[in-house]
Amino acid sequence: MAMHYYVIVPAHNEEGFLADTLNSILRQSLQPKRVVVVNDNSTDDTEAIIDQFRALSPIFTKLNTLSSTEHMPGSKVINAFDKGLQLLDKDYEFIVKLDADLILPDNYFEKIAYIFRGQPKVGIAGGFIYEQDETGEWKLNHPMDKNHVRGAFKAYTNKCFNTINGLRNAMGWDTVDELLAQYHGFEIYTDDILKVKHLRPTGNAYNQKAKLLQGKAMYTMRYGLLITVIASLKMAFKQRKPQAFSDNLYGYLEAKKENTPFLVSKSEGQFIRNLRWKNIKDKFTNQK
Repeated sequence: MAMHYYVIVPAHNEEGFLADTLNSILRQSLQPKRVVVVNDNSTDDTEAIIDQFRALSPIFTKLNTLSSTEHMPGSKVINAFDKGLQLLDKDYEFIVKLDADLILPDNYFEKIAYIFRGQPKVGIAGGFIYEQDETGEWKLNHPMDKNHVRGAFKAYTNKCFNTINGLRNAMGWDTVDELLAQYHGFEIYTDDILKVKHLRPTGNAYNQKAKLLQGKAMYTMRYGLLITVIASLKMAFKQRKPQAFSDNLYGYLEAKKENTPFLVSKSEGQFIRNLRWKNIKDKFTNQK
């Protein structure tokens, strides 16, 4: 028996990529019940492309919404996602937040459904991102841990999504969701067979202010200073951007100075720190 699922696609000025993304949804061997494409204050032909796909298939729904034109990671995309979510009921088995610049394998959601059905403890699942290099070859681009699902294509079971109370409207939403899922006993699953093509390299359209938001996110997830230092060093090394370390620390200290509200409770924060320390110790042990 097929699993029912919904897809929400926030789209801001995506005329160069959106048709490829929606075509890849149409080609899915397991079709979604509904796809809500949120036209988020676009000034290009994004809306016209959505209208073309609405004419092609009844699964597509368009929602026009107004928001800031700043392409800030976190808040803008989750605002759009939440508006799309309001159009949907809860009669689904899993729900997907999908970026508008991806090409999915034709069996992508069939495999996600297979994962959820076969492993009831899994609450979040996804594949891996590939981007073209200078020679046109598609190369894996996954700077995070292998058990992390990229925010570009998050799939959540109904139970997990509602237990973590949806997505946080802030930078770091695609880390805190997984931490909270684990806090509530869910598992995260990544499948390296599912190769997703990313048409626009990450962060290319981000506002300059975004560079401090990662450190702020670490503060709001209650990492504490020491874990923030370790995580920032790792990030700077993996991205080959030494500036990322100082940006993160500055963002963290600014958030602390401003008493920025936390995204998680004290008990959730304690769980997150314990989990982070366990992961750090495990990696250190494995490298010996």
